[in-house]
Amino acid sequence: MITDTHTHLYSEQFDEDRNEMIARAKEVGVSRFFIPAIDSSYTQRMLDLETNYPNDVFLMMGLHPTSVKENYKEELAHVKEWIDKRDFYAIGEIGIDLYWDKTFLPQQQEAFRTQIQWAKEKKLPIVIHCRDAFDEIFEVLETEKGDDLFGIFHCFTGTLEQAQKAISYNMKLGIGGVATFKNGKIDQFLNQIAIEHIVLETDSPYLAPTPYRGKRNESSYITQVAGKLVDIYGLSYQEISKITTQNSKEIFGV
Repeated sequence: MITDTHTHLYSEQFDEDRNEMIARAKEVGVSRFFIPAIDSSYTQRMLDLETNYPNDVFLMMGLHPTSVKENYKEELAHVKEWIDKRDFYAIGEIGIDLYWDKTFLPQQQEAFRTQIQWAKEKKLPIVIHCRDAFDEIFEVLETEKGDDLFGIFHCFTGTLEQAQKAISYNMKLGIGGVATFKNGKIDQFLNQIAIEHIVLETDSPYLAPTPYRGKRNESSYITQVAGKLVDIYGLSYQEISKITTQNSKEIFGV
């Protein structure tokens, strides 16, 4: 059994073949799909996905940093309404993204901190999105650290030092297609990070691993990521699958 801890199965890119794509993933052993939120425009798609795959998908709720705009308070209110209304498995994906636009950095920081505090209230993990913002992310985590702060540093692409710092805040590292890239760099030091701190993800339909790089990603391609970790850690494919799935259970509680 393999767990994809981060996949946007509700994406419009899967509208033509979603059932077939999920079937392909199941055929290669992916039996748990954790679904991050983006903003209110995708909530109904997430709920529909859960209705259609009640035993396979596990929903998160949160406001993605690139969706933090002028109306961010309304979007945060939407998140709060839903986490008070029903259960979710994490608050995510949340964080800071300075790659596309730095205009709303203060609002991103506020939204990140607010959602962390909601996660603590609900005793839920957080799933962090970080792009060009490690210092800003760590600044917030430093003020919020504690036994009640835990989760996943999604799509980790930092340095060894940044990986160790993320782990110090009770974060697992979400490892996906970037680990298979020739210039991905994280494969050069991952063997210095204990496998107990690693979970697998695809971030599909984004960041397809080699040899599919540049094409639409899908959850079945997580086998390429697991195969790369076989090489890095010198463990069997079965061991990688078992350990990383167990790590995901520790985070999500299911």
